[in-house]
Amino acid sequence: MKRSFISMIFFFALQALSVLLVNSQQSDSCSSSLKLDVPFDTTSLHCLSVWSNHDFILRYVQTSLTVWSFVLSVPDTNSFVAMGFSSNGMMVGSSAMVGWISADGTGTVKQYFLGGQIPNLVLPDQGNLTIVSNSSSITSQSSRLYMAFQLNTSQPLSRVIYSVGQIGVIPSSPGYALAEHRDKVSTILNYVTGTSATKSPHSRLRKSHGVLNMLSWGILMIIGAVVARYFKQWDPIWFYSHVVIQSCAFILGLSGVICGFVLEDRLMADVSTHKGLGIFILVLGCLQVTALFARPDKESKLRKFWNWYHYCAGRILIVFAIANVFYGIHLGEKGNGWNAGYGVVIAIFLLASFILELKMWRRN
Repeated sequence: MKRSFISMIFFFALQALSVLLVNSQQSDSCSSSLKLDVPFDTTSLHCLSVWSNHDFILRYVQTSLTVWSFVLSVPDTNSFVAMGFSSNGMMVGSSAMVGWISADGTGTVKQYFLGGQIPNLVLPDQGNLTIVSNSSSITSQSSRLYMAFQLNTSQPLSRVIYSVGQIGVIPSSPGYALAEHRDKVSTILNYVTGTSATKSPHSRLRKSHGVLNMLSWGILMIIGAVVARYFKQWDPIWFYSHVVIQSCAFILGLSGVICGFVLEDRLMADVSTHKGLGIFILVLGCLQVTALFARPDKESKLRKFWNWYHYCAGRILIVFAIANVFYGIHLGEKGNGWNAGYGVVIAIFLLASFILELKMWRRN
């Protein structure tokens, strides 16, 4: 009995030791010595953690006046890894070094130009980075990938972006199409101090643009329309409530659109579809405001045509506003949380409208 108990303790101790050994083999730190077969010196590289969520470690050094050396260390998750350089912190318009190791063990590193958010705009073997010949490589050691390359530049861009691909999805010949990343981050790298900070460019302006437009066109406009359709029995309270709510929505929406124009100018982002929808919604909003001052009397023969126009324009505005809010969440890469939250709001409006419509039908 005693002997079996001791054997059990010894077994669990060996298991714990093996787990520690595996973890130590899979980890990397700036105190670890780097032994890579690359065509440049790796003994004097600056080292820092740049993306703790995925254990990304970057080593770099200015090798000469016009050459910078980089080594990116990441866990090997059977996916591609990317390091990009951006003028504004956004992926679109940037150039990135992307590396992966195929199933046959072949390592590949390519430069990509990120011209848009759809695969056919992500172009392999193109970009604004000048790569030193025969300096790019990617190797796997102790369950980690080490992507190394050298840039021919006097000063790399300080806006550095990182991404990791979907597990098991590797680019392949002949097109080497790059699938959508699993996760990404935008950082600011200070090459002098050796510090990196995660920061979304113009985050306050981005948040103001999104919140104002979601609250105005995507929520208040719907509430104002619901009041106008289902609460006319409380005349004239429904009318003044409708006017006040829609006026507040228009003012907030106009502010959100202005924020969007300023944001587009500062980020130099290509958001033509989102911008076009926003302008269309704003034009419909302006027409609705104008229609309020041109409203015929109830006894006028033109009143039914005015009502038809006002109802149709309002419904079109709401439909496009909802679509553009979801599209804006997608462009801002806010994730499923924002989509789910706004989706719940729209679902509540739909359910309330269905119940009120049923009551109105019964009453009439």
